[in-house]
Amino acid sequence: MPTIKVIIPAFNEQESIAHVINDIPSTVSEIIVVNNNSTDQTAFNAEQAGATVLTETNKGYGWACLKGMDYIAKQEQKPDIIVFMDGDYSDYPEELTKLVAPIISNGIDFVVGARVKAHRESNAMTPQQVFGNWLATTLMSLFFGATFTDLGPFRAIKYDKLLTLNMEDKTYGWTVEMQLKVLKQKLSYVEIPVRYKERIGTSKVSGTLKGTILAGYKILGWIFKYSLKK
Repeated sequence: MPTIKVIIPAFNEQESIAHVINDIPSTVSEIIVVNNNSTDQTAFNAEQAGATVLTETNKGYGWACLKGMDYIAKQEQKPDIIVFMDGDYSDYPEELTKLVAPIISNGIDFVVGARVKAHRESNAMTPQQVFGNWLATTLMSLFFGATFTDLGPFRAIKYDKLLTLNMEDKTYGWTVEMQLKVLKQKLSYVEIPVRYKERIGTSKVSGTLKGTILAGYKILGWIFKYSLKK
């Protein structure tokens, strides 16, 4: 059985983080919660639930993911697969098994959990999220021939392939950067439909006007940057 580790960036997710950790399958060898400057009990609740808790004081989704990767890079025993997921309990962590199956069974490099309409609660994604995903994936299809339909945060990737991507975005562009670099390096990828529910608490990105604008700017910036490199 391959070694699987999970990285969960978390900012003020005290109400949800233990639920996320408790629902992750026992086949995972380590759950790493990166406390991204929370002002509540996120870190305490994550530790009580059995996760390894790291602290990243630089605010940003990418900062938190990179912190988790840096921690793993310093370990003697490296994992085979890394899974990223959010700490807001909008995903169904038990579906991790379904997400990693194409990697384990078919040698696929990268898997995105696609939040398809048929499997998500009616209010789980805001209209701006739905439009932003449509626009980003449409542009990736147009410029790169990609078949992605979502920028879903619930994703799995072979650890050695993740390292070759040289991830660098510190904030909102993390997910699209990963997908663009997967395309550029011609890694194999698939999407797996996953269920998606209303998150616990308010989104720090789509729940605010500033977050929505900045996320859109970063996502489109990465796409146009890579389209010009072609």
